[in-house]
Formats: sequence, C-alpha cells, structure tokens
Amino acid sequence: MTTRITNSEGETAAVGRDLARQLEAGRAVLLEGPLGAGKTAFARGLAEGLGCDPEDVSSPTFTIVQEYRGRTPLHHVDLYRLTPAEVDDLGLDEMLGGSVMAVEWPDRWREAPADAIRVSIIVESSSRRRIAIGGPVVTGSGPAGVSRA
Repeated sequence: MTTRITNSEGETAAVGRDLARQLEAGRAVLLEGPLGAGKTAFARGLAEGLGCDPEDVSSPTFTIVQEYRGRTPLHHVDLYRLTPAEVDDLGLDEMLGGSVMAVEWPDRWREAPADAIRVSIIVESSSRRRIAIGGPVVTGSGPAGVSRA
C-alpha cells in the first residue's frame, strides 16, 4: 500500500496517470471515496496514462459505462445508481478482458476481481486529498511509488 497527498485536481489526475503507466488490459481499478472526492479526476489521469484523450473523460453517473479508446482502452464505470443485482447483469467481467476498467462505487460489484487495485481517496480539506493505493499491480516498483505485490 502506498499513500500520496494531492492538493489539486491536476495532482490527483497525475497520480492516476502514474498508475496507468504500470497497467495492462485486464486490470480493474476500484475507486473508492465520497461524492466529490476526485474519483473522476483520478480516472481522467488513468485515461491519459493509457493513451486516451483525458478531455473526453466525464463522470459516467447517468450512462453507467463510458469507453475511451487509446493505446490501452479504458472502461470507466460508475455503479452509484445501481443495486448489486443490477451490476451482476452488466457483464463487467467480459468488458474487462480487453481494457483497463476504472470502477467508481465498487462496493456494488459483488464479483470484483480478487487482484483488483484499490484506490481510496480521502477528502482532508476542500483541495487536499489522501490517496491510498493498494492491491496487486505486477512485479517491481513503478513511477507512482506503488509497491507491487
């Protein structure tokens, strides 16, 4: 587990960008935090790090799943408005195979992959965030300072 402190939306996105550079298709990133914590900003950084256009990234609250094309595709999923039973019907496992998947409100995904990376964003003030990243990535250590299991 590693922890990063950010003081702006841009810094939060940079942490996501750093993590993305270590990821390959088939990885799930579970984004935890309250409304307004910066989950979508983090996902914007993931998109940029995967070669997707970060300007295209917005909260998928009403569309549930947004796909962004890049060197490695990103599926950005928001489960906030769904029950666990509805999430079961989405086919998230099938989507995961060819992309990195960033999932907001992952507590609703009963079958989340055991090897998923957990990103917890804790709001410390209006601009300050504590971002804890845990779970397996791959072997070695990367630019985000994420220890890999």
